[in-house]
Amino acid sequence: MPASKRKIINDPIYGFITIDDPLLFAVIDHPWYQRLRRIYQMALAQMVYPGAVHSRLHHSLGAYHLICLAIHELRQKGIDISYEEEMGAKSAILLHDIGHGPFSHALEHVLVPGVHHETIGLQIMQKLDNELDGRLTTAIDIFTNKYPKQFLHQLISGQLDVDRMDYLTRDSFFTGVSEGVIGYDRILKMLAVHEGQLMVEEKATYSVEKFLVARRQMYWQVYLHKTVLAAEKMVVKIIERAREIFDGSLKLNATLDYFFETFSEMNDEALEKFCLTDDHDVMFAIKKWSSHPDKVLSTLCKNLLNRRLYKCRLQTRAFDENEIEEKRKQTAAKMNISVHEAGYFVFTGEAMNTTYRLQDEQINIISKNGTVKDISQVDDPLIHKTLSMPVKKFYICQLI
Repeated sequence: MPASKRKIINDPIYGFITIDDPLLFAVIDHPWYQRLRRIYQMALAQMVYPGAVHSRLHHSLGAYHLICLAIHELRQKGIDISYEEEMGAKSAILLHDIGHGPFSHALEHVLVPGVHHETIGLQIMQKLDNELDGRLTTAIDIFTNKYPKQFLHQLISGQLDVDRMDYLTRDSFFTGVSEGVIGYDRILKMLAVHEGQLMVEEKATYSVEKFLVARRQMYWQVYLHKTVLAAEKMVVKIIERAREIFDGSLKLNATLDYFFETFSEMNDEALEKFCLTDDHDVMFAIKKWSSHPDKVLSTLCKNLLNRRLYKCRLQTRAFDENEIEEKRKQTAAKMNISVHEAGYFVFTGEAMNTTYRLQDEQINIISKNGTVKDISQVDDPLIHKTLSMPVKKFYICQLI
């Protein structure tokens, strides 16, 4: 179907990305999508990797570009994908992160308690569908895995989806961490569909294994780096303290204040407020609260602004609770605050990552003779039971 207009976006990773359909323009031009410009893709990773300042919008456009390539390759191999299905998949990937709030995963369930970003994202997509006279219905069906052609959903959300391909490639580029470099182009060339399921041709096995190992390395070297973890836990503790003592002296604006004093469920009013909230609102609040009379809140805010972060230590066994309580008492005495308040400065938690979950996520490899195997079952597999086990580490954060 010919497009009425065409725009080209110059991306630092892939070069030129083409937007060429009225529905795609309607999605990208919407204020709720443009809000993604104001949400960092990697939250506070910039505290460790200064180049990591790319946005959720950058990522969604990159994932869109990769699904364009994937659809082209599958069509070349005779897979039937209609124009409506193509636009549905492209719209769905553009909107797959629309439900992220300020600082993305770092503040998930913290600023908006008990609501997952994909739940919010679906509600936003449904509202946009109403505004666009039902033109996003196919996109929503693909996003929620209700569309008959399941491989379209697997391209968007699966163990080997274009979302992960882009964020590994993009995050590696902007952090300068080469461990995240993957052969996304070869994987896309080797995609196949068998009995309605997304597969990878056997000759791309090593590229897929490298993709999975790169994901593991990026998690421990970047996403769960101890200093990144410390910075993100500091912004979490700021929001928790602000909520605990929230009163008139903490009020800033109608959108952020709403989630401290009014929010109870993600209804239409809450959704409207959410779609007006971004990283800038939280950073403005942190700057404002850095001079607040509450000692806990102001100390945390000043320290985050000036990168005086928690000292964070990771280990494979749980920390002794008696030792933690003693550290809290010492901190309370030193800062002249209560032991409860000292819990904002000394605390523990868990960080976990799984390279490949055999029980609920599969990457199927198809051979030339049509035999299908999970990647963990190929000859001499790199991805085996050991890498399928979750890696759990315990952390302690404290201000020294």
